[in-house]
Amino acid sequence: MVNSVNVLGTEYKVETHKISEDNTLKSNGWSGYCDETLKLIVVADTSEEEYYPNMTDEAKLIMTKEILRHEITHAFLDESGLQSSSLQYSSGWAVNEEMVDWFALQSPKIFKAFKDCECL
Repeated sequence: MVNSVNVLGTEYKVETHKISEDNTLKSNGWSGYCDETLKLIVVADTSEEEYYPNMTDEAKLIMTKEILRHEITHAFLDESGLQSSSLQYSSGWAVNEEMVDWFALQSPKIFKAFKDCECL
C-alpha cells in the first residue's frame, strides 16, 4: 500500500494499523478512518484473523482497497471544505457514510466509463 496520497494539494499519510492496537478502530468498530486534522488515513490490517475471519487473501486485498477508497473520499470532501459546510455537525451529507460508501464503491466503474469514453 502507498505511504501517502495527494488530496487536492494536501499530502495525507496512509498507514495500516492493527485493530487490536488502534483504539479508534477498535472502540468504534471501524475498518478505517480519515483524520482531517492530522492529515492521516488509517486502514485496518485485514490479516488479523479475529477481526477478519475466514477471508481469502484475495478478499482481504479487495476489502483493503475498498476501505482505502472510502477514506480517500472522506479526505477529498474535507479538503474541498464540504464536511464542515454540510449544514449539520455530525450527520450532514458530506459525512454521510452511505453516500461516501456509494462513491468509493462506484468510482472505479465511473472512472472506467470516463476512460472508455475518452472524457477524462
